[in-house]
Amino acid sequence: MLLIRGEAGGTTLTGTLYERGERAPRFKGAPDEDAPYVWVCDEFYQVESGGTVQEVDGEKVNVAFESPMPRGFDTREQATEAAEDHIRTQFARIGIEADDVEITVEKQDVETAEPR
Repeated sequence: MLLIRGEAGGTTLTGTLYERGERAPRFKGAPDEDAPYVWVCDEFYQVESGGTVQEVDGEKVNVAFESPMPRGFDTREQATEAAEDHIRTQFARIGIEADDVEITVEKQDVETAEPR
């Protein structure tokens, strides 16, 4: 699996890309289990009050989270591109320019990632 992380404004968002042969989480709304690549990541947006307070660029921002929206893809390239776009979109929802988001990709061993 790949951990795809976006960092900007002093905060970080990390999602998981399950690759061919790895078992993605199964829950309501999950894509077809036969999808070779499955992207799962939080979605959030800025709200006037309530939610969770995050510090972004030194300012407090109220953020509300939505349920993760898993998405299935046929190729790793499609999945990675969609993951990066997703992360940049989440940051844009709290006022951070897409170009200011630094994306990193880290290979995570499935054996060490799963709870024992």
